[in-house]
Amino acid sequence: MRYIIMADGRGKRWKNFTGQSKHLIKIKHETLLERLVRQLRTFDEDCDILITAKDECHEVKGAIRHRPLNNKDEIDRFTAELINDQVCFLYGDTYYTDDALVGIIKTVGTKLLFFGDEKRIIAVKVFDGSCMKKHVEAVKRVNPNGKGWHLYQAYTGLELYEIGHDFVVVEDKTQDFNTPEDYLGFINEKSVLE
Repeated sequence: MRYIIMADGRGKRWKNFTGQSKHLIKIKHETLLERLVRQLRTFDEDCDILITAKDECHEVKGAIRHRPLNNKDEIDRFTAELINDQVCFLYGDTYYTDDALVGIIKTVGTKLLFFGDEKRIIAVKVFDGSCMKKHVEAVKRVNPNGKGWHLYQAYTGLELYEIGHDFVVVEDKTQDFNTPEDYLGFINEKSVLE
């Protein structure tokens, strides 16, 4: 499996809060990117790991930084040239618990699998690259600022934020960081730190 860690967002809601990208915030002396690469190497040691980012500061030992050819629209985070069979898109601004990541790694599907809860998508696992490309293009035509949920909606035909087939609900302390409040709330809740 190839893992693609998406770290090329604009961070508008983050507002340069810590003076750096949200992908580089530290939790227990490790950036989110370092943590995710370490976890992937631990639970799937023979995998390929790419981090999509223009900025060299997003380079992490154990992964290859890939500079996306196109990053105009929000949906472009799913880097078109990297969409293929047997890839998994992970969010570089997310703290994944070990249990959540192991579940993502071990769960198999036929075309696409989405992981998350009723509020957010934390991973998209691709078994059929042509299916993924088709639905990314569909979102791009209708809503270039579409995100993971819009991709799931295009794939399933369900209403936005409605959970149906090919969706694995992750109910744990996995946390994405979009705003400073997300981060501050997380680090203040000591029980979430493993």
